[in-house]
Amino acid sequence: MRTGRPVILVLVLAMASACTSSGQSASPIPPTSALPPATSATSPTPVVPALSSSRISIQPSGTGSLLVHAVYPKTQSNCKHAQTARFAARYPGALSVKSANDGTLSFVVTLPFQTYLDGIAEVPPTWPAAALEAQAVAARSYALAHLDWSGKQGSEVQQPICASTDCQVYGGIQVPPTKGIDRWYKAVQATEGQVLLYGGSPADTVYFSTSNGHTYGNDQVFGSAPLPYLRPVVERDDGASPRSHWRVPIPFHDLATFLTAGGLWPKGARISSARSSGSNVVVTGAGTSTPIDAGTFRDAVNTWAPCLEPGRYPTGLLPETIPSDWYRVGSSATSAIAIARGWGHGVGMVQWGAYGKARRGLSASDILASYYGGLRPERHPEPGLIHVRVASGLTAIRVRPSGTGATVDGEPVTGRVTIAGGDGLEVSTGT
Repeated sequence: MRTGRPVILVLVLAMASACTSSGQSASPIPPTSALPPATSATSPTPVVPALSSSRISIQPSGTGSLLVHAVYPKTQSNCKHAQTARFAARYPGALSVKSANDGTLSFVVTLPFQTYLDGIAEVPPTWPAAALEAQAVAARSYALAHLDWSGKQGSEVQQPICASTDCQVYGGIQVPPTKGIDRWYKAVQATEGQVLLYGGSPADTVYFSTSNGHTYGNDQVFGSAPLPYLRPVVERDDGASPRSHWRVPIPFHDLATFLTAGGLWPKGARISSARSSGSNVVVTGAGTSTPIDAGTFRDAVNTWAPCLEPGRYPTGLLPETIPSDWYRVGSSATSAIAIARGWGHGVGMVQWGAYGKARRGLSASDILASYYGGLRPERHPEPGLIHVRVASGLTAIRVRPSGTGATVDGEPVTGRVTIAGGDGLEVSTGT
């Protein structure tokens, strides 16, 4: 393979179903993180994956990492300024890229468990050390509970965990690096092996951003059997959160547009008022009043506001236009006004509450005990390698190794590796 002249290989592979999750960015790898061993790439050769395989494995050399750019399929959209979704992030581990029956791609990162915790993107690294350590223990316990981990120290976990908010957000190495990220690494290292246990197993330590003055029991929100360590507690320490109290005005003209787009309001009909009534929001106008379930109302606004009026409403995943379900709606002369407190599902540790408690001088152990029914960190075996489902439904993935290169299915390469989906799996390598 000559430098600057990539070799193109088109392979029709047996397709397999892809895992479902979404990818996001997080934090740089600390110098002390261990990585799976990789072959040094010195003299690149053409990449020839096995024809019987539906996967491509890419592994960085030494302690290197992989910068991944990925593109989702183009979709028909009524949104203004609609663009093809894509993301870019750097990952400190081996990538396994897999094709699905519909020709799209998914990929999984395999990396040490401690390195996975380094990349959890949940709280700012500038927070007090006790709050960071409480978050590290909660994240570790949550991951082990959801992996159903009961193995020996250093064993590999076969069951994967997702990287999205459906699990806990893992983004790898943030691009560009987050200022002060070393403080988060120190919190992860300082709490190594520390887990909240219930009945001898890792506790399901769910957490969320900001309360409405108290937390809720897991049975109240998730409908699961009540857990003694996930009982409601009063919260007085999360007042520093920008979502502690919020007020969102939505002009009636905009509201009519969003509700019409969601199929909840007649096209062209004006709105003259909106108000909460029990579990509904009653929308009035054009000689009629329509009760809309409060959750449905919130979903319609959060979906269509950034789509149809991106210059006036939040267009990112977070925060949303109406940040939580704990809201009430009233009206001014020209607008519906949503007023509430809080952000998140409401169960377990309040992250901004942990921040406030740390500022008051509480230790990480005391912070955790206050939210999880008195549970305090205990030593517990940690796994070695784990698998993280990062993204699926992609049309193309471009990988650029750091350092001296990478291996693709065991063959050393330098420069980037591009994988495209479609009728077959197309792989190209080169600088």
